[in-house]
Amino acid sequence: MVFAADRRPDTYDDGPEALRAAKAAPGTTWVRVTDAAPGEFDRVAEAFGIHPLVVDDVRGDVRSKTEAFDEYTFTLVKDAELRTGDQPFDEEVRADPVGVVFGDDWVVTLSASRAEAVDRVWGAVGRGDERLLERGPDFVAYRVVDALVDEYFEILDRIETQIETIEEAVVDSTDVATLEAINAVRRDLLAFRKLAWASREAVTGLSRGDPRHVRPETEKYWRDVYDHLVQVVEFVETYRDLTSGARDIYLNTVSQSTNEVMKTLTVIATVFLPLTFVVGVYGMNFGDSPYNMPELGWTLGYPAAMLGMLGIAAVMLLHFRRRGYL
Repeated sequence: MVFAADRRPDTYDDGPEALRAAKAAPGTTWVRVTDAAPGEFDRVAEAFGIHPLVVDDVRGDVRSKTEAFDEYTFTLVKDAELRTGDQPFDEEVRADPVGVVFGDDWVVTLSASRAEAVDRVWGAVGRGDERLLERGPDFVAYRVVDALVDEYFEILDRIETQIETIEEAVVDSTDVATLEAINAVRRDLLAFRKLAWASREAVTGLSRGDPRHVRPETEKYWRDVYDHLVQVVEFVETYRDLTSGARDIYLNTVSQSTNEVMKTLTVIATVFLPLTFVVGVYGMNFGDSPYNMPELGWTLGYPAAMLGMLGIAAVMLLHFRRRGYL
């Protein structure tokens, strides 16, 4: 559906004449294209003189970027969302491109799917915030991009909560699910890191006022967005270090648990080693041999052997306990 705003929201037909009329309307005009039907992007691009490659970038899966043209400036920023699956920590960072094209007195936002951040800014116009359009198309573009970046912090808050949960479980748990949760968070952070770095690069030129469509009085707002993206990148790097530390703690816990098991098995094997020797010696049946073992004919031989082996085992267990092996 195509929308246009000339100090107030309105709905326009998507015909070429209506789009050209929206572009020629006095004041700042904002045209939105979302949930686009086939050919709708192209009709808007033709009416506003937007290059077809800009439309291809919005339709495709390209990095966030900013390009300056003679008649307009194009910036592409991702609308990110942390989508939850059926299992705990089964989440994935999904990003849909949102193209913001702004000229001297018009703004066009292009998105194949509906973006809540854009909806919020559009809603401000619908509630009568006339200053938003009065401050120019570059300011409207700033508000849209700033709303998209604000959602990045919401994603980071959710990831931080996941990391805190993992840190509580990793000390005592050697469950494989804990390692899977750590790896899932690391994958999300890696995907989000790529998104944040590209977005920061896209806003860098706008914060310096490189495109001519960014007025000097608007540069400070773009610098604020750039500062937010720098914070996002720093948070991502910090959280990656935390997940790396959590993984190291988990591996150390698993190694320590394995060592405890091996220690117990070693003690058991060591205790049974002399007992096996005694049983083996007295089980060789040398009774009919000229070198017969006198203990085999002893009436108390059997209980003496059992008590002897029990004594050996008790002495060894006591020794291991004093050494801290048990």
